[in-house]
Amino acid sequence: NGFAVFENLKLDKPKNGFTVGINDDVTNLSLPLDTNAPNTTPDGIVSCKFWGLGADGTVGANKNSIKIIGEHRKDDYAQAYFAYDSKKSGGVTVSHLRFGDKLIKSTYLVSKADFVACHNPSYVHKYEMVQDVKPGGTFLLNCAWDVNELTEHLPADMKQYIAKNNIKFYTIDGIGLAKEIGLGGRINMILQAAFFKLTGIIPIDKAIESMKKAVVDTYGKKGDKVIAMNHQAIDAGIANVKEVKVPAEWADAKDAPKEIVLDTDREDLLKFAKNIMIPANNQLGDRLPVSAFKGIEDGTFPQGLAALEKRGVAVDVPAWIPENCIQCGQCSLVCPHAAIRPYALSEDEIGKAPEGYKSKKMIGKGCENLKFAINVSVNDCLGCGVCITACPAKVKALQMQPIETQQGEQKNFDYAVKNVSDKELPFNVDSVKGSQFKKPLLEFSGACAGCGEPAYAKLITQLFGDRMYIANATGCSSIWGGSAPSTPYTVNKQGKGPAWANSLFEDNAEYGLGIYLGQKAIREKLIEKIRSLSCCDAERDEYLATLDDGKKNTEATKKLVEALEKCSCPDCAEILKEKDYLSKKSIWIFGGDGWAYDIGFGGLDHVIASGEDVNIFVFDTEVYSNTGGQASKSSQIGQVAQFAAAGKRTSKKELAQIAMSYGYAYVAQVGLGADYNQTVKAIAEAESYHGPSLVIGYAPCINHGLKGGMTNSQIEVKNAVAAGYWHTFRFDPRLKKDGKNPFQLDSKAPTTSYKDFIQNEVRYSSLERQFPEKAKELFENAEKAAAAKYDKLQKLSKLYE
Repeated sequence: NGFAVFENLKLDKPKNGFTVGINDDVTNLSLPLDTNAPNTTPDGIVSCKFWGLGADGTVGANKNSIKIIGEHRKDDYAQAYFAYDSKKSGGVTVSHLRFGDKLIKSTYLVSKADFVACHNPSYVHKYEMVQDVKPGGTFLLNCAWDVNELTEHLPADMKQYIAKNNIKFYTIDGIGLAKEIGLGGRINMILQAAFFKLTGIIPIDKAIESMKKAVVDTYGKKGDKVIAMNHQAIDAGIANVKEVKVPAEWADAKDAPKEIVLDTDREDLLKFAKNIMIPANNQLGDRLPVSAFKGIEDGTFPQGLAALEKRGVAVDVPAWIPENCIQCGQCSLVCPHAAIRPYALSEDEIGKAPEGYKSKKMIGKGCENLKFAINVSVNDCLGCGVCITACPAKVKALQMQPIETQQGEQKNFDYAVKNVSDKELPFNVDSVKGSQFKKPLLEFSGACAGCGEPAYAKLITQLFGDRMYIANATGCSSIWGGSAPSTPYTVNKQGKGPAWANSLFEDNAEYGLGIYLGQKAIREKLIEKIRSLSCCDAERDEYLATLDDGKKNTEATKKLVEALEKCSCPDCAEILKEKDYLSKKSIWIFGGDGWAYDIGFGGLDHVIASGEDVNIFVFDTEVYSNTGGQASKSSQIGQVAQFAAAGKRTSKKELAQIAMSYGYAYVAQVGLGADYNQTVKAIAEAESYHGPSLVIGYAPCINHGLKGGMTNSQIEVKNAVAAGYWHTFRFDPRLKKDGKNPFQLDSKAPTTSYKDFIQNEVRYSSLERQFPEKAKELFENAEKAAAAKYDKLQKLSKLYE
């Protein structure tokens, strides 16, 4: 489930550094960890295990910890292994650390540890963590609970193990302390300091000194303020650890029997979730027998599994304030995870809703008898807050609240999903507001909180998902789009949804073209049979008249199939055997800039040149996001990335202009947060164009280091366009037939400072701190290049004047 990285600190001779060994189990070794702990044990090895949430800093802190331990215990050996879930920044991470004066000969995973820390309180209900602590060992839990609340929240098996095995139990409110300091969800330094205090592995004054030095080395690029906050976090971690006096009655704790309730009527989902998904998500996948995978040997997973996960990893989630809401749907549009949605309810549906369901009178001609509601799936939300930054109401209609105070909202969301019917509303489906009343067929993905990518893909599924094929390039979009054991792509109430598959990084465009040509060959064969039919005349003619119009053809296909099923002739029966291929499909090729601009560009160019009716969407993060932030041909001048540590010196590749040079491809550049309407319009135009289309969407990434974090991801898109850093436009070859300019420049001339914009991101500001003279030169070059590009685009927009 995901992937893992081994941190190889140093390989050296015995007794002179660190080394690594295998094949010798050390799980029975033990050491009492306290402030008086000796440097070695009879067995010579100390084992530690840390459960963290992706992007909370746990892994980074533990990499520093093992280095600090090595520096102060120079004759010892050390081993560190870091396992990552594939859920990006919202996934589980487990750090396995070993060190001691004996040669380490062990597999990497720690199954029994002297010290175990849980950095996310929601994990107590998901993972067997405390059971990893050796009798007499230490367990540290990051939570705000006192002993009475611990008695209420901890499961019985955890309480029993703590009480019966003399576990030293400590808590620290890392989340609350991080908020007070201004670190948001970065609780790593607080928990790291608590670890060193509790274990006494090295003298605490030496540990503090080394931790603060590591902060400077790790976060120096982010500025003095960040360094100061992390130093404050270390002091807070030392001062705020609390010992829990374990109640004797915990030894006899019992829970009421709990049945796993999965809210779905689909047997395929129930079977897969119970047999594979839940055990794998609970880190018990290695215990699954081969027989559990019977029926999916070909790698096909049922759509909609992510809706059953209900991870509940957010600290704070949005709460809707009806009286402030202007019913625009923008909060839903920008949500990367489809966790917040608008609903139009009838009086009957309101009457059957759970007690406390909030709604208000719906705005719009023809909506007089309907009620409007915003519902939040709090256990699927990642708490990024992008919805709140997008809310245009004078007084915000959303407010972040602690997740535990909003659990009642989950039943309201579940009710709406299951019971609120689709309605004919007076809003164009191809509009911002209208699109958001369509069910997202991409929901609850494993993307980083606030990610700029999945909001685009989610929107595309709302517009075309019930007749959509997706070929996905390896990269972030394949990780949040299809990592085992769940799938976020789902189906509507009619059971229709995107068919998704992932290909190699270098050939995804060709893969998507192959999917298109395969279904095209079958469909054209069927069309010839339909042309020769001597029955079902009206339905046949309507179908043939709408072949290239996806929306109209979908409806015409339904009518044709109904007519064919009523007919008893052998020709109709023959066509019905492949009826799924009758309607016009919406073929999409997804991938990031590393694929489109770099490794897969040759194939992308080939597919555009083919002239075939495929749609390409590029999630442009301007960096290889999934592999840790390497520079790509999409990276801008002056941008700091791996392989461009001193700032990239060359210009960004003009992918859109290369595609426009063919003259027969639809091409657009969009920025969701900058212009919602332009984004929706461009995607709708691209899909309706009977030929190749390329849409490039600007997508802020956690690697950019946004000021204020990914909460501001869509604001950053808006600022990018305002500063002339990113430009939005559309090139529609159809306009040439009417003697019109096919190129439409949608973004205005810059109204804010280019340099001010880029200095709002660590990927640029770090260059100025490290190499001020070089930064000045590169930033000036970048600003000139951006201005020159806009001038060129303006000239294109005036060609036909």
